[in-house]
Amino acid sequence: MRDLVEYVARSLVDEPEAVTVEERPGATTIYELSVGPGDLGKVIGRQGRTAKALRTLLAARAEVEGRHVSLEILD
Repeated sequence: MRDLVEYVARSLVDEPEAVTVEERPGATTIYELSVGPGDLGKVIGRQGRTAKALRTLLAARAEVEGRHVSLEILD
């Protein structure tokens, strides 16, 4: 799932090499997405629509695998 988040985020931003995704396992696995300073708005989108869509994709994939996940977008 880390690869899914990273792939989509790299597709959205101007600086794909600045994209990093950290995975913190636990009862709910947390994925922390970090992008370059100028690309934060592209990952979040207008009124958070892009971020919500990314979280929806992640949740759908987690459901198939029977896991609980969360996505945090870091400044």
